[in-house]
Amino acid sequence: MLGGFAVRVDGRPVPDHQWRHTRAAELVKMLALADRRRMNREQVIDQLWPDLDPAAGAANLRKAIHFARRALGSPDAIDSRSEMIALFPNGTVMVDAEVFETGARRALAARAGYGVADSYAGDLLPEDRYASWAEEPRDRLRTLRLELLKSAGLWHRVLAIDPADEQAHRGLMQSALEAGDRAAVVRQFELLRRHLRADLGVGPDRTSIGLYEKALAMGAATTAPTARELTQSLLARALVQLNSGDHGECERTARRARSLAIESGLGREMGEASAVLGILANMRGGWPELFRAEFADSVRRDPELAGHVLDAHLCLAEFSLYSAAGHEWIGDYAESLRSTAQTADSIQGRAMAELLLGESALFSARLGEARSRLAAAAALYEHGGTIAGLVLSRLRLAEAMLASGERSAAVGELKGVLPLAEKGWLEPHLVVRTYAILVEAAGAGPSAVRQVERADRALVGRNVCPPCSLGYLVAAAKTFADTGHRDQARRRLTDAERLAGMWPGGAWQAAVWEARGALRRAAGDLERAHSFYLEAADRFDEVGRPLDRDRCRSQAASVTIAGRPR
Repeated sequence: MLGGFAVRVDGRPVPDHQWRHTRAAELVKMLALADRRRMNREQVIDQLWPDLDPAAGAANLRKAIHFARRALGSPDAIDSRSEMIALFPNGTVMVDAEVFETGARRALAARAGYGVADSYAGDLLPEDRYASWAEEPRDRLRTLRLELLKSAGLWHRVLAIDPADEQAHRGLMQSALEAGDRAAVVRQFELLRRHLRADLGVGPDRTSIGLYEKALAMGAATTAPTARELTQSLLARALVQLNSGDHGECERTARRARSLAIESGLGREMGEASAVLGILANMRGGWPELFRAEFADSVRRDPELAGHVLDAHLCLAEFSLYSAAGHEWIGDYAESLRSTAQTADSIQGRAMAELLLGESALFSARLGEARSRLAAAAALYEHGGTIAGLVLSRLRLAEAMLASGERSAAVGELKGVLPLAEKGWLEPHLVVRTYAILVEAAGAGPSAVRQVERADRALVGRNVCPPCSLGYLVAAAKTFADTGHRDQARRRLTDAERLAGMWPGGAWQAAVWEARGALRRAAGDLERAHSFYLEAADRFDEVGRPLDRDRCRSQAASVTIAGRPR
């Protein structure tokens, strides 16, 4: 079960081809994980066939039991004579997952986790990644493994599993501090900061900052802290203040960090300080005014510094495009930015203005204008050497191609963009956006499901910006609903609904209604599917998105109720 499904009966392996009936294998897996290797008949049916009526579910269960007995080589392998379905009720069953869990809990109680951690052969049933019944035990065993590694102080192995685990980073920092290795503490703190991400509004906690500042003080007598080290300390403190609600102090600390970064020519740190100030301004409802001021200031500076500041605001600019106010206001706003950039002769500033104008045209279904402006933005970003803006411009260009019916051209564009998205400093924002459009471009059917599976594998272990993941969640939910994977569709939709709550109204709320319609359609609830698609269409119409509106109206019209199109 750990690392993959394999069965031995009396020491002899059951060949893989014996499990060609998927439900028979799933039944054995579920029983092997169940308490005392038995489950209630109705519980099994609910897990494996949640959408069937009781009679059909019972018939399918009988077939699964038949094929499972055949694979296991004995009619006694599964007992189904009562309401409880049991696996080898008269035999001894050993399950590696259970052996690991029992040993892990004993080791943790005895504070001796080193040896047991090595018996973890891999995640539970990786081939059943999307099976809801496997999720809780898989997560439980993963957590146990991490607890074992932490109890043994194996911090590097913890970070190999979860690069953003702050306790592990702090453990290494503490060890380095005790050894008097100031440089190692500084390196580890910087690694922690990069994994937590200031641009996502997340930073080290007070304890980690305290260790870092102790290390800086340790060498102060002979080596003063560098400007970068001081700036990083200020940025970390600003994030603690932001997340604790001390917004006034956060603003003062972030502005100190920004000033120090500007004086020292630290582009990345200047961008991170701008991101913190932007997040704070967005929380206060004043992001457009702050960005206008920062834009005017940055385009007059060194182009590299300007690029970092503008990149830091890209996600917030995108956030604003999806607000309840819609996107049309951005046109005049972007024109004023372009005028400022032209006066300052700033390539990065002109590129961002063209990007915003291109996005506004795309959302308004002015596809010719959109493609022209987005291509111009991409060329300017490429000339200025700004990866994040280049990636976002090309992603929007791919969306315009899809809207024009040029699917193959869009896929080619996306495949060229993905490597760039993966290496930029805004990778947590851009990679998940790229996969969202790749899923949309895959169309419907098994190819779309395979694209979601590839995306899921690629996103494991990555930092992902929650708002930027919304498009991917909606696309995945619709894909799973359209292919009959309703349980997976529900999971993605639940996550999307939670994130869409950040926008009171707006395009993402409309997109969630569309995904709800797809799920209701998959469940055969055609009345509600029809209503949900129309709700989505109305909401898209309210924010001026005719392409999305018309798609949802078409979906509503295609729903058949009582044998007649509505």
